[in-house]
Amino acid sequence: MSSDEFVSVADCVARLDAVDYLIDRDAATVTYLAARMEKPVLVEGPAGVGKTELARALAGALGRELVRLQCYEGLDEAKALYEWEYAKQLLYTQILRDKIGETVGDATTLRDAVERIASQDDVFFSDRFLLPRPLLRAILSDQACVLLVDEIDKADAEFEAFLLEVLSDFQVTVPELGTLTAHTRPLVVLTSNNARELSDALRRRCLHLHLDFPDVERERAILRRRVPEAPDELAQAVAAAMVRLRALGLRKLPSISESIDWVRALVLLNVDRLDPEVVTSTLSLVLKYEGDVRKGRDNVTELLS
Repeated sequence: MSSDEFVSVADCVARLDAVDYLIDRDAATVTYLAARMEKPVLVEGPAGVGKTELARALAGALGRELVRLQCYEGLDEAKALYEWEYAKQLLYTQILRDKIGETVGDATTLRDAVERIASQDDVFFSDRFLLPRPLLRAILSDQACVLLVDEIDKADAEFEAFLLEVLSDFQVTVPELGTLTAHTRPLVVLTSNNARELSDALRRRCLHLHLDFPDVERERAILRRRVPEAPDELAQAVAAAMVRLRALGLRKLPSISESIDWVRALVLLNVDRLDPEVVTSTLSLVLKYEGDVRKGRDNVTELLS
């Protein structure tokens, strides 16, 4: 078994832990199986629960390159797959214009000249001028990589259908070059915040993993790992306050990264415990809308209970 593969669920947990990603056994089981079965894993859940970070952690744990495709409305094949470097082609054409002139110099007709130029297509439409975008980079990579298709739910249904084709065979056809097939099969992680319903066809291709906000103990463990200089009592109090904040019906639920920022800020302020004054003065670090901040301040007592 090579070092860039997990040998067991326990190995998956341990290696992700080594790159500071704490994962529970259920999630580790799905992740391990996706890696060993060479199937994409679709990771769903609210924003800020570590979906994107899981792909980064997998790349670190397995010693692979992370190739990221950020999805958005209007994303098309060209932006995700490849494009030709026309400026470079034009520069080469200008530099080689004398040679081009020699090639067509004794052509008797325009048609004959065009045919002679066309016969040199493999010079100007070669991988020298091909600019791979994330999908093609992952397919052409000599070493197995982690391909992150981030926020697939933001892309159009048409792009999702195209992506299904790529994920089925891990090959693409470039008209000027032919069919390019993956040298090694990437580990594919797709993330979704459920902005729109994904197709059944995509779900069938993937193993499914749902990540949610952690409970108090797991959030405390994450905070202790990411901010080791914070006192354990402070990490515990922040973790408990965050769980209660997320239950207030806020416009935007605070993420784990915001928990980490809060603890780091409190350490910089030499705070070692939460009290109403501290919470009231620092809630804006955690909550991003004024209405949410007001709601949090109105419930300070409950946050600290």
